[in-house]
Amino acid sequence: MSSTIKQVLEAYLAGRVKAEQVVVAVASRYYGAGGRGQGEGLRPIVEVIERAAPGVVELAGAPNQPGFLITAAERPFPREYETQLRVAVEVVLSEGGGGKGEGGARAQGGFLSRVLAAIRGVFR
Repeated sequence: MSSTIKQVLEAYLAGRVKAEQVVVAVASRYYGAGGRGQGEGLRPIVEVIERAAPGVVELAGAPNQPGFLITAAERPFPREYETQLRVAVEVVLSEGGGGKGEGGARAQGGFLSRVLAAIRGVFR
């Protein structure tokens, strides 16, 4: 996980950053880089974002480069999903964001992964 994303996630948990800023930073990392799986460790957060407010960020084609331009939409992140977002951020930070393409082996079947899966199951 990049240090920039880690700083944003830690600041969110500390209450210094709003959910909308987390959404933009995570979506930029996850959907950017030409979709090469560079942000796969952020998938738990992306799942909450997609479920909560699929229109919170806008994707546009990036001229002369692979990937997308990510901009914040005018809609705020729904408050009723902030608890799920916080849990997902905690899971990603505890796992180190080490998904494919980020130099780490992602923990499969760990306690926090099972807790997040149970929470996701409740809201599906």
